[in-house]
Amino acid sequence: MQVIYATPIENADNDIIVLKKLSRETRDTRMRSRYDVIRLSLQGRKVKEIADILNIDYQTVRNYILAYNKSGLDGLIIKKPPGKTRKLTEQQEAQLYDCIVNKMPKDVGFAPFANWTASLACKWVEREFGVVFSGRGMRNVFERLNLSYTRPTYVLKKADLLEQEAFVQYFEELKKN
Repeated sequence: MQVIYATPIENADNDIIVLKKLSRETRDTRMRSRYDVIRLSLQGRKVKEIADILNIDYQTVRNYILAYNKSGLDGLIIKKPPGKTRKLTEQQEAQLYDCIVNKMPKDVGFAPFANWTASLACKWVEREFGVVFSGRGMRNVFERLNLSYTRPTYVLKKADLLEQEAFVQYFEELKKN
């Protein structure tokens, strides 16, 4: 079994002081664990001993030390996981955005509908690109494209304001009785 130690970039005492400070200041327990691994390694502890002290896996300790040896403190930074790949390309998302913003559903073959909904957008995407989305998945795409998803509210253009006011007063009288 090969013994691995963290190799200090300049001098170990200075690195140990910096790592203690970083470990105390961080709120992220995963980063604190990484700093502690390197600090203990710089103090001369063996990988197995560090794993036992911090109650983490032997291989994890080795990986932290190797990352530190390769890139210094920058090698310890936790990177954001890439996540699932998108179903639509950027070009397809741009086409979807253009369609929703500039066209009505009836313009693209959804005759009786006047407003875009997530389910209509799902049908359009499936027809155009052959990609199946759930309603929630399409609303996530809307969010990514900065499209607000709201239900339409209807305003009567020919409503008589005087009749509406009279109804409100009549309704208030009914509530009192």
